[in-house]
This record gives sequence, C-alpha cells and structure tokens, in this order.
Amino acid sequence: MIHMKPKLQVVHFQRRPRHNANFSLEFIFDDVRQRLSSSIDFKVDLARYESNGFVRRLLNAVFAARAQGVINHVTGDIHYVNAFFRKSRSILTILDCGPMNSNIWYKRFIFKLFWLYLPVRKAKCITTISQASKSDIVRYAKCDPDKVVVIPVAVSELFRPFAKEFNTDCPVLLQLGTAPNKNLERLIPALENIPCKLVIVGQLNEEHKRLLTLHGIQFENKFNLSQQEVIDEYTKCDILTFISTFEGFGMPIIEANWVERPVIAGNNSSMIDVAKDAAFLVDASDVSDIRNGILRLISDKDLREDLIDKGRSNRMRFSGEHIAEMYYDVYEKVFNEIAN
Repeated sequence: MIHMKPKLQVVHFQRRPRHNANFSLEFIFDDVRQRLSSSIDFKVDLARYESNGFVRRLLNAVFAARAQGVINHVTGDIHYVNAFFRKSRSILTILDCGPMNSNIWYKRFIFKLFWLYLPVRKAKCITTISQASKSDIVRYAKCDPDKVVVIPVAVSELFRPFAKEFNTDCPVLLQLGTAPNKNLERLIPALENIPCKLVIVGQLNEEHKRLLTLHGIQFENKFNLSQQEVIDEYTKCDILTFISTFEGFGMPIIEANWVERPVIAGNNSSMIDVAKDAAFLVDASDVSDIRNGILRLISDKDLREDLIDKGRSNRMRFSGEHIAEMYYDVYEKVFNEIAN
C-alpha cells in the first residue's frame, strides 16, 4: 500500500449501472479505492438515475454538482455532469470516444458537445485508458494533449492462472459483450460449421438470435453475472473471442492473459497496444479472416502455447499497484494546485 503521503479527500462520481450491463467500469475504481484506502478518504456519489433521456441526465448533473468535495473525479460514462463542476477541483475520466463512430450525425453532435467538449473544458485534468483514446479526445475536444494523462486499467487480482486441457474436438469460445462494437454480426457467421460452443455474456437481441439459428451455432447465453461468475467463464473456456470493431481499452484481453487462455482480437483501436503480441489479431471487418484465425487457433497447438506464454509477460504491464499510484499522482497534483 502507499504510505507517508498526505491524506486527500476525493469524491468519485459514478454512473448508476444499467440492469444486466455495465460492470467493468465499477471494478476499475473499486480496485483503485481499495489500493489507496490508507492514503485517500474516498466518497462515492452514485448517480441518482440511469443515464437515459434529457431530464434524468439533467437531474444527475444537478445532484452531482451539489455533492462536490475537495477533489471531484467523474469516473466515466456520465461525463456531462462535469460541465457543472468547479474546474480547479475537477478530474474527468473518458474511457473512449466510441459514439463518435456512429453513422447518425445528431448522435455524434450530442456526444461531442455534452460528453466531450463541454466536460473537457471544465476539467482540470483528463485521464483515459489508452493512447488511442487520448488521440481521439485531443482530436474531438480540441484540448491540450498535456491535459490528458493515460492511465491503463488494472485487472482484478481475482484473475489467476488456471490450467485446462484444450478441447480440440469442441472448444468453448467465450464472447464478452453484445454491443454493436462487439461484432457478433460477423463472429457468428464466421463460426458456421466449426465444431465449437460459443458462450456469450450479455443480452442478445433478436438479430443475434436469428443469426445463431441461421448458422447453426451451438451456444449458451448468460448475463447479469458477478465478477466471480465472469472469472469462472474464463476458466471454463478454451479461447477468448474479442474481435471488436472498436475498443477504448480491451480489458478482457489482459484478463484472458492472466487466466492463460489464447485470445483472438480485432487489429484496431486500442487493442493493438493492449494486446501487443499476446493475441492473434485479425481484420474485424472480414468474416473470412475471423474464421481463418479461429481455425488456426483450434488446430495449431504451438501458436496457442506461444500466445499464452507471451500473455504472461504482457499482463505484467497492468500492475494494479502501479496504476493506483498513477491516480494518486493525479489527485496530489490537483490538490497542490488548489492549495497554491
């Protein structure tokens, strides 16, 4: 733990998680608070309402503004509340700029104005989780790059190596997430006639169900899982499929590295930096490339073992203690500037 530093007071402003979704963000800052508990007095201010609609979001912002403390850290997703904060005491975490990829112009406009431009203007410091996300924030919010600090995501210490003999006859493929960027629309047809079972964590929509039936995929669907239940799914799987079209970070890659499962991922956005050489990267826009990559992982034992071995090195870049220290340095810098 961190010692011999002045005790600071920090308020974490967190979203209200939606039912059956949104679990990774909470784990990130739960871990930071635990690691810094001897150095910082944390208070968590949970948004009163889910972040849906104008009225609920306005009320979230009003309540959050009333709850400001010495140092105020908006930990993601509800960026818009930061527009109501005192700039000198405000830290804003932006995980990614994914909505800027929307094909709907007014959605891009709303996100750019209320989730990026205005909140960034009222923040003393921005933190984000990858160089790719930092580049997007600087580009879209037109802010000083020096204002944006990259702090990666620490993987929970509950993730541990777990030996399992690879099932070559019918491997279990674990798919985390069902949002549009998770790319199920291409992953599902890529698996047609490949003997395997696809375990999907997250709620399926009607199109997903139609595709699974059309392509004859053996699958299980699970959602609203606890962290331990998610870890259990890692230990039971043979391969993690994470062939997203976009990710602000890509934490499942590192989680699979810890559990020592081979990973196939998209060769885009932050996943390139997060995975390094510890995942088999494919073109997420090409069904044939996805299919060939999965077949290669299933058939090539040496490739699987090489990826697992490289994952042992890759996972060490995301030490929870080091990442907590990075957040402490941000809090301390803001506090010192307030004091001066």
